[in-house]
Amino acid sequence: MKVLVTGAAGFIGSHVAHLLLDRGETVVGIDNLDPYYDPSLKQARLDRLIARDGFESVHLNIADREAMPALFEAHQFDGVVHLAAQAGVRHSLTHPHDYIDSNVTGTLNVLEGCRHTKVGHLVYASTSSAYGLSTDMPFSPQGSADHPAAIYAASKRATELMAHSYSHLYGLPTTGLRFFTVYGPWGRPDMALFLFTRKMLAGEPIPVFNHGQHRRDFTYVDDIAEGVVRILYTPAEPDATWSSDAPTLGTSCAPWRIYNIGNGNPVPLMDYIHRLEECLGVEAKKDMLPLQPGDIEATSADVSGLFEAVGYRPQTNVSEGVARFVDWYRDYYGV
Repeated sequence: MKVLVTGAAGFIGSHVAHLLLDRGETVVGIDNLDPYYDPSLKQARLDRLIARDGFESVHLNIADREAMPALFEAHQFDGVVHLAAQAGVRHSLTHPHDYIDSNVTGTLNVLEGCRHTKVGHLVYASTSSAYGLSTDMPFSPQGSADHPAAIYAASKRATELMAHSYSHLYGLPTTGLRFFTVYGPWGRPDMALFLFTRKMLAGEPIPVFNHGQHRRDFTYVDDIAEGVVRILYTPAEPDATWSSDAPTLGTSCAPWRIYNIGNGNPVPLMDYIHRLEECLGVEAKKDMLPLQPGDIEATSADVSGLFEAVGYRPQTNVSEGVARFVDWYRDYYGV
């Protein structure tokens, strides 16, 4: 297969690209190295990919309405893994336009490229934040996702609905994956584990929101990449049992699917911090803060759908995953 990976210099995108290359696929990775966080870290991820046979790097913004069709026409991809996005719930409170430009307009350009070049399967990143104000846990793709708590979540929910329209109108197989709190080596500096590690090693207090009462379905990045690649090889098909009289929310009469991809085992934030303290040999100074606007208190994933579809079952627990991240961090930054 020739596979397009958007956001290939990103945290999840780089891991997915490596796994596809490991499996013998040809990968074209696009990224615009957006300065939302340290571009040098993105470039370091990209350099590791460029050094491998079968990988081609293209510097491109997915919101570029002229360049994206040309890319699709030039390469005639068999599959697309669309991971490029403007991430971050808190950033969306102050920069909402970034999320429409990247997540909505960018995804439209990807959908159009897939439609016109007859791509065999589009797999794209959604988010557990789509469940918004729902407290019906574990979160299920068959449950409500129509009360987002921030524009970030709203933009990702919009991409799910946009994908459905293309699946319905043009028969394009699309699968959306709602990621649950991904962490691990080569992670994003704005995410909790990376931020906590940097501050703890510097002797600075760490911000602990919701006074430490958060619970998250932390999911190790290698498990995420495995799930993404498995589903890429299993194009969505119409659900023959779907009925508008009693519609299921994660399937359709179109070739469209929504799955959760998470660990399925929520962990209290304070336990996560305690494991990091053990790995670093440092006791964290904690700045206990209230719940932030747009945040939700807990996440828990029902991943039964993905297991039934492709046998996906995460393999890495938080204790092991945090230790691997700390090893990578010390090596990368020479700490």
